[in-house]
Amino acid sequence: MSIVLDQSAQDLLFRAARTANTFTDEPVSDEQVQAIYELVKYAPTSVNMQPLRVVLVRSAQARERLVAQMAEGNQAKTAAAPLVAVLAADTNFHDEFHRTFPHFPGVRDWFTGDDHARAETARFNGALQVGYFILGVRAAGLAAGPMTGFDAAGVEKEFFPDGEHRVLAVVNIGKPGADAWFDRSPRLPYDDVVTTA
Repeated sequence: MSIVLDQSAQDLLFRAARTANTFTDEPVSDEQVQAIYELVKYAPTSVNMQPLRVVLVRSAQARERLVAQMAEGNQAKTAAAPLVAVLAADTNFHDEFHRTFPHFPGVRDWFTGDDHARAETARFNGALQVGYFILGVRAAGLAAGPMTGFDAAGVEKEFFPDGEHRVLAVVNIGKPGADAWFDRSPRLPYDDVVTTA
C-alpha cells in the first residue's frame, strides 16, 4: 500500500479506532487537550475560517446541564466520561479574518449580509474540524465517543447563550473502559463508493 504512516499509526487513527461507549475514571488533563488542539488546529477550512469552538465540560453543574440535553441512550455515558467536549461552529467566524486571513482584508465582506449562508458555511467547515478533533483525540492515545443525539437548541441555550454558535457534536473523551466497543459495523467497499469520471 502507498500509505506513508506506519501500520501502528494507521491502526491507532483508523482501523483499530472505535467510538467508545465506556471509559475508565482516569482524568483527561488540560495539557492533553491542549496537545490535541495543537494538532487539530491544522484542519483545512475555506479561506482559513476556523469556526470550531470547544467547551470542555468539567464541573459537576455543567455536566448535569449537558446530560439533561442528551438523548436518553447517551445520558449515562456522558455523565460518566472523564471529559466531555461540546463542539460548535461560531457563525461570526468572519470577525476573526483579521487574524486568520490577514493578507486579504476584503474577505470579511464575502460573509456579511446573509446570516443563513454564513451559518451553513460555518457548520460545514466546523464539521471538517470535528473530524480532525476526533483524530487528534485518537492520536493522543485516548478514545472519543462522538454523538449527535442531543437537543441542539437546548445545548446551545446552556453553553452558547449568545445565539452565535451552532452545536455540531458532543464528544466523550478518555481511556476506554470495560466493554467500550460495539462490534464493528460493515463499511462500504471501495467499488461502491469510488467512481472515475
